[in-house]
Amino acid sequence: MVDKIVIGTRGSELARAQTRMVEEALREKWPDVTIETKIIRTSGDESHPRAGNLRHGRKGLFTAEIEKALLARDVDLAVHSAKDLPSETNPSAEIGAVLPRAPMDDVLVAKQPGGLTSLRESATIATGSVRRKHQLAWKHPGLAIIELRGNVPTRLRKLAASDWDAIVLASAGLERLGFSTTRAQINFEGRQFFIEVLPREIFLPAGGQGIIALQIRADNESIRAIVEPVNNRETLLCLRAEREFLRLLQGDCNSPVGVLATTKDGIMKMRAQVFQDGSGAPRAGRAEGRCDDCEHLALELLRQINGEQD
Repeated sequence: MVDKIVIGTRGSELARAQTRMVEEALREKWPDVTIETKIIRTSGDESHPRAGNLRHGRKGLFTAEIEKALLARDVDLAVHSAKDLPSETNPSAEIGAVLPRAPMDDVLVAKQPGGLTSLRESATIATGSVRRKHQLAWKHPGLAIIELRGNVPTRLRKLAASDWDAIVLASAGLERLGFSTTRAQINFEGRQFFIEVLPREIFLPAGGQGIIALQIRADNESIRAIVEPVNNRETLLCLRAEREFLRLLQGDCNSPVGVLATTKDGIMKMRAQVFQDGSGAPRAGRAEGRCDDCEHLALELLRQINGEQD
């Protein structure tokens, strides 16, 4: 058994908060193991990512350099937001464990109370997610939807300093930074914003949203043994199903896709939305089956969405 672990992570406030959660979980199981954190700058942290970094869409912008450090043995364990991981990663690395999933919903953060339906028809909403842009345009075609980049505090500052009406963020990110999304409002640097958890029926989340993934080298059995006790099996099964759906769809290329798997009493339910550029409503589907058959369930869901019959 190892006596020291070096964790690789991004330097954003949210990434550090998520890494602290991993550290706490590991220390609870292995109090005698020394844990160090190494901050790694990624392409996604750049103000203007190079064109080459965008060739596969945004997937991998926040994870590739950390994975590279893992494979180079500069770190022993990589901590990622699972939704940032491409569905096909280097075969020499794998997701060794995940923490229990946080709320996976999207949240509207607005300057005025009343939620999405109370906004003026031509209101301006900012988001960095192509999926959210399609979902907003689908149900609220009059909105002005603009691009938004930066970490969570930066996005909140941009909202405060602009004439925008609202932005859309992930509930999990806000919660992990100490903002409660169960309340009607939050306070940030002296500004008051109003919160609405968006309906999952329309705003189906990205694959892996709300999940913290612990990536390890595939041949590192010592670290595998370290992370296994903190793994949440149901969350990992859901992540496997969602990532398999995206892999089969080849949905990493900045595609507007929502997919969600949930489990209860050994049964998994999956939903997905696949938007086409220039269209309104998505192709959508549902599937249900045994949790231990999650990869086949993902295939069944894709076949249903594509109108294929067995």
